[in-house]
Amino acid sequence: MNAPLPPVRHESLRIAGERVATERSFEVRYPYTGEVVGTAPKATVDDVRRAIAVARAFRCRLSRYERYRILMAASEIIAARRGEIARLITLESGLCLKDTDYEVGRAADVLLFAANQALVDDGQVFSCDLTPHGRHRKIYTLREPLAGVITGITPFNHPLNQVIHKVAPAVATGNRIVVKPSEKTPLSAYLLADILYEAGLPPPMLSVLTGDPREIADELLTHPDVDLVTFTGGVAIGKAIAARAVYKRQVLELGGNDPLIVMDDADLDEAAALAASGSYRNSGQRCTAVKRILVHERVAEEFIEKLLAATARVKCGDPLDPATDMGTVIDEAAATEFESRVIEAVAQGARLLAGNLRRGALYSPTVLDRVRPQMRLVREETFGPVSPVIRFSDIDEAIRIANGTAYGLSSAVCTQRLDHITRFVSELNVGTVNVREVPGYRLELTPFGGIKDSGLGYKEGVLEAMKSFTNTKTYSLPW
Repeated sequence: MNAPLPPVRHESLRIAGERVATERSFEVRYPYTGEVVGTAPKATVDDVRRAIAVARAFRCRLSRYERYRILMAASEIIAARRGEIARLITLESGLCLKDTDYEVGRAADVLLFAANQALVDDGQVFSCDLTPHGRHRKIYTLREPLAGVITGITPFNHPLNQVIHKVAPAVATGNRIVVKPSEKTPLSAYLLADILYEAGLPPPMLSVLTGDPREIADELLTHPDVDLVTFTGGVAIGKAIAARAVYKRQVLELGGNDPLIVMDDADLDEAAALAASGSYRNSGQRCTAVKRILVHERVAEEFIEKLLAATARVKCGDPLDPATDMGTVIDEAAATEFESRVIEAVAQGARLLAGNLRRGALYSPTVLDRVRPQMRLVREETFGPVSPVIRFSDIDEAIRIANGTAYGLSSAVCTQRLDHITRFVSELNVGTVNVREVPGYRLELTPFGGIKDSGLGYKEGVLEAMKSFTNTKTYSLPW
């Protein structure tokens, strides 16, 4: 087993670039062994107020080019330190190096896209002499940063990339943001802040606060100088934020219960590979992971055989071993919950075909057949490496089952038939439909988000986030 790095000890918050020491801290543990790999400071409500006040008082005077250069420099620094950063993410999250190396690459992409979008003129021009009632004028628009501050709250499952998806669009649009990363994985956020400061970001544009959300979250949501709250995480917390942050702009990217639908004409080798990748990558801890596998009854037996073979090839174990395909989940409590849900489904008639083995936070890739839609395993979001197979008889039943949960984030379909593709794109109540690809596939630039309990319909992704993070001003001139 690879030896972990010495603990990364953060004794100071990052408030506008200043290292603000605190007397209180908490430990960050490596999920695979339970070892302490770092400490992070606990912010107080006064720390939150100070960070927001400093941000609110600052006015960004950076040109588009200067914002572009800062983001590009940060992207280059991250790319140059890819191995070091991947290892840090592995230590705080338990994700294997293959997954965390991929995450660092994606994070660099977000900065690249945000940098390039900072150079794009986002204004429009409208001629006014288009009707008999018009005039010889032109109306122009421009986008301005918010008057107040952005609060960004991020989850544990992508400790670097989720933070960058909040910070990069804020920087690109000249906004100021206060970020509270998950208390389970705070180390990457501090590293990112230091990289951005090194890249030339004016310190008041970014603060990072860590601590107990029960103590500081309310101030982050309700402070009068906060104009927008952007949150990625679970449904219950998202709805609590929506109820608490009244009359503030909100971008809420919540959970998913994403189906992979395998029709009877599908390439089953491809479908099984997508099912395994979609279920087990990032230890299944993605809002867009494959959470339900809907398979046409005519091909179910053959598909399951291929899925079991693909599952058996997944090496689950030491996250720091470069050969490992899947590390731990975030903690033992999460692994115990997955184990419990699988046992419950089996008691209700599902067939366990592989997995459901747990050692601490290490939980094996798991395959079940004969799962029914009403089982809690698939009715709710199971945020781990479980592949539950639900059989269906025709496309109408597949669509009905797919739409039969409270979620509406993403989906994937495996079929060769254009008429089926057309129906799925039209009739699935989700934010994304991917054909012959996993539900989670996207470009960091493109719109991303869900409906129903998966979000309010406002999208993330660099382009949409930049729109949400700005106000449109309209003005007209007599020529």
